[in-house]
Amino acid sequence: MKTLKTLASLALLATLVTGCVSDKNTIITINDEPITQTEFQKAFDAVTKNSMVAQMGVDLKNDPNSFIYLMLKDRVVNELIVKNLLDQDIKSKKIKVSSEDVDKELRNIIDQVGSKEKFNEILKQNGITANQFKSDLEEEVKIKKLVDELKVVNISDKDAEKFYKTNIDKFKHPERVKASHILVAANKDEIRAIITADAANKNLTPAQIDEKVKADLAQKYDKAKKLLDEVKKDPTMFAKVAKDNSDDVASAKQGGDLGYFTKEQMVDEFSKVAFSQKPSTISEIVVTPFGYHIIMVTDRQEAGVESFDKVKEDIKTFLSQQEKVNILQKHVDKLKNEATIIFNDPSYNPETIQKQIKEKAAKEPALNPENKSAKD
Repeated sequence: MKTLKTLASLALLATLVTGCVSDKNTIITINDEPITQTEFQKAFDAVTKNSMVAQMGVDLKNDPNSFIYLMLKDRVVNELIVKNLLDQDIKSKKIKVSSEDVDKELRNIIDQVGSKEKFNEILKQNGITANQFKSDLEEEVKIKKLVDELKVVNISDKDAEKFYKTNIDKFKHPERVKASHILVAANKDEIRAIITADAANKNLTPAQIDEKVKADLAQKYDKAKKLLDEVKKDPTMFAKVAKDNSDDVASAKQGGDLGYFTKEQMVDEFSKVAFSQKPSTISEIVVTPFGYHIIMVTDRQEAGVESFDKVKEDIKTFLSQQEKVNILQKHVDKLKNEATIIFNDPSYNPETIQKQIKEKAAKEPALNPENKSAKD
């Protein structure tokens, strides 16, 4: 159910660009409110910055008529229109958000992620600053308040139970183990690459390099053995030893805790040992492609189905968020129908963009499933 809860939260999260830039180059006017070329470009750059297209080194600005550019243009234009409509509606309804409201929502998100460290790491991975996220979060809180004004959502236990029974397969799980580990990283190929990359070793023979690799592996094994002796002597120190010594940085911050996992979620060597252990026991050194592990199993769960009582609140949260998404979508459709939208630059009209996309797909068989099927 954690997945359902996360998906629901993401569905409701407004990922539209904030802020309005003064610019005479108005491309769209909505109820006399302008959307400018500068706003579009800022939003377009934000969407493409961390996209797979950018990672591949493709510069979309050099080909504004490409299929990918048009697809992203269609998305950004629609997002800007929706954002403008919602901003106007929020303003007309005099919905206000305090710094306390934003801080509370931020704390909730950090709690869902697990820790402030994990939260900051996610921001870093996505190239988002804390200030930028907080600014976007303020918009999210405004939208949540708007939805709450539109309709009070109340999911009953009966609603949750119906969902549970109808989707019982979602709550089945295979055998799972909860464990912590300490890792001493030791991959012979990586060690060899580091040794050969060192200019000081350029004259070494392959045999000499092999000896250096073996010596490094032996040194790392000795370190793992000392750590194993330490935690076996006092198992209550496992979390501290993991935090201070494990090369698995992510789990080390949690005292080595890996949470619950199935056999398939870990490499075979690791799973074989972890699933053969009893709770509150510590393994000998386990060798995997990642290095030397010390595993402490803390709990086991046999294959089965999560009880309704255990997942009830998660289901209610998911159904509530799902209903709020539907309410917001219907409200956006209503705002669009009632708004006066003028496309000052016709090339930003979604209908025009969609027509260009279809024409481009028709000319390029690789982009046209119908043409491909006919050819096959």
